[in-house]
Amino acid sequence: MTRDVLVIGGGPAGMMAALTAAEAGARVTLCERNEKLGKKLYLTGKGRCNLTNTAEPERFFANTPQNPRFLRAAQAAFDAEALRAKIDELGVSTVEERGGRVFPTTQKASDITRALERALRKLGVTILLNSRVIAVRPTWLVQLENGNILNADALILATGGLSYPATGSTGDGYTFSAELGHTLVPTRPALVPLVSDAAWVHHLQGLSLRNVRLKARQGARVIMDELGELLFTHFGLSGPLALTLSSLADDWTKTTVEIDLKPGLTPEQVERRLLRDFAESPRKQLVNLLMSWMPIKLAEVLPIPAAKPASQINRLERLHLIETIKALPIPITGVRGYEEAVITRGGVDVREIVPSTMASRKVPGLYFAGEILDVDGLTGGFNLQIAFSTGFCAGYNALK
Repeated sequence: MTRDVLVIGGGPAGMMAALTAAEAGARVTLCERNEKLGKKLYLTGKGRCNLTNTAEPERFFANTPQNPRFLRAAQAAFDAEALRAKIDELGVSTVEERGGRVFPTTQKASDITRALERALRKLGVTILLNSRVIAVRPTWLVQLENGNILNADALILATGGLSYPATGSTGDGYTFSAELGHTLVPTRPALVPLVSDAAWVHHLQGLSLRNVRLKARQGARVIMDELGELLFTHFGLSGPLALTLSSLADDWTKTTVEIDLKPGLTPEQVERRLLRDFAESPRKQLVNLLMSWMPIKLAEVLPIPAAKPASQINRLERLHLIETIKALPIPITGVRGYEEAVITRGGVDVREIVPSTMASRKVPGLYFAGEILDVDGLTGGFNLQIAFSTGFCAGYNALK
């Protein structure tokens, strides 16, 4: 007998779940509250759609700070290689770039969404757009905002989290999950810019730094030590390093952050270069001498006597300058909100979900996929792969 499967949420997890269930022979209905599918997908990879990462399993899980063990079965069932093969089968070739990041060859997220939607319609999936679900009842009755009632044998919740609420991620799935008896891990924005109350940080708005090293400690423990890019903003810090740190730190009162502006040089090498520059240009003001070291905007705000001629810099001041170049402290007070967050940390407690099937341990016929789960990765394609892997497992097993 053909099973009716209802998927709530037309993002990457929901589309993959619907596609997999339909390919396995289910009669599938996909409900999406927006006017089109994959609205958030259009934002990924700055519109280019970083859809996965080719990292080996251990590196993949190292880039999944929240509940990586839960993902092992889903990743084994549908990994990056399987995803690329599926996308290629749907008519979109992919290309691997630095760091194992995978993009559609066309560099357009819209091509991924269109390919998935074409496949869904070809398989006869009923796609209901502008159809917000307002109530869910076992076994399974679903009420839409327009008053219509749908029923199914299995339900897949792929409603996303709270990040980018303009795309429809407003936490409806959390409400449904709690009403059905599931535990929710408290949520917070993740992969989100950092906030600083230091005026000198705000003064550097628009300044981008490449190839710097960010080191962060939470208490005595080093939680991050990575090379990359930073962007100063009117509120604090953004860029890849800042986003990563936002997912690793959870107590900003105990977190210290410092930037190594010259990670390729040891402190001794920095001192030798400074002494050479001082000797060659003794009359130059320090701020002008440092122009060959860093953007002048940054040199102007360093806690050093910027207007002093190089010849008048004493040893203590020089040592302070070296220390600042190698470990510039940046006070961080918190993070921005869900409107700027790439993902949501927290959600449905994965201890209540079977990792190999994405089935609820509490409610028969209920499955979960994507950001609604308390699982998340760092930047680089890891989160989309999580969405596709969990969507695949939910769709495949919803027929059982």
